[in-house]
Amino acid sequence: MAGTTTAERGERQQESSGPPPARRFARRRLRLLLAGAALVLVSAGGVWLSYGSPWLRVERVGVLGTAVLTPAQVREAADVPVGDPLVSVDTDAIEARLRRELPRIDTVEVSRSWPHGIVLKVVERTPVLLVKKGGKFIEVDDEGVRFATVSEAPKGVPALELTVSRTGSAAPSLRRFGEGRLTREAVRVAGALPAAVARDTRVVRVRSYDAVSLELNDGRTVAWGSSEKGRAKARTLTALMKAAPGARHFDVSVPTAPASSGS
Repeated sequence: MAGTTTAERGERQQESSGPPPARRFARRRLRLLLAGAALVLVSAGGVWLSYGSPWLRVERVGVLGTAVLTPAQVREAADVPVGDPLVSVDTDAIEARLRRELPRIDTVEVSRSWPHGIVLKVVERTPVLLVKKGGKFIEVDDEGVRFATVSEAPKGVPALELTVSRTGSAAPSLRRFGEGRLTREAVRVAGALPAAVARDTRVVRVRSYDAVSLELNDGRTVAWGSSEKGRAKARTLTALMKAAPGARHFDVSVPTAPASSGS
C-alpha cells in the first residue's frame, strides 16, 4: 500500500503473529484458576495447622505474679483446656473464671505463648485493713473489697472496728451510708495517713461517716474526722506530732484548727 510507512507495517506484522484473543483469554483464566487453587490450599493448610494438627496445642500453663496464692491454685481455678488447639482457647472465659474462683486476684491477664503455652499473669489484692470475725481475719483492700479470710493477721495491717450504733445519734449515719460506705471511708483514711503514722496504726475505728479515729501501737489516739481533706490532715498531724511529742491525743478533724492533749 502506497501510503503505509515501514513502522506501521511492522506493528501489523507483530499483531498478526501473536496468539488470537480467545487463546490469550484462556491463558489468563488458567493463571487465575491456578492462583485461586493455591490460595485455597494455603488457607486450608493454615486452618488445619491451627485446629487439626497435633503441633499448635496447649501443653503448658505458666503463672506469674503470685504472692499469697500458689501457681497450682491459679492453674486449678483457671482450668485451661490442655490439649486443645491454642488458637481456640477462650482467654476471656479463663479470666472470668479466675476472678470468680479466686477473689484475692485483683487483675489477671491471659495470653497465648506460641506454639504451646498459655500464660496467666495475676496481680493480687493487698490488704490495707482487717476485720476480726470469729477468731479469724477478713482482709479488706484499698477499694473496700473484703476479699479473703485468713487465720493469722498479716503483719503491719491495722484492724478496722465499726462501732456504729444502730440507735442514738450515730444511727442516721449507718442508715444513710451503710457498712460498705463506712468501710470505704476507713480505707480512704488509712490511705491518706503519713507513712510513719500508718506503720504505727493499730486500729482504725469508725463511729460515723465523719467520726473516724486511730489508735496507735503505743496507745496514742488521733481524731481524724471524715476522709475529706486527707492530705491537709496528714500534713497537720505530722507537724502537730513534732510540736507536741509528749501528747497522747491529737485532733486533726478540722485541719486548720488542730489540737493535742495529754502527756
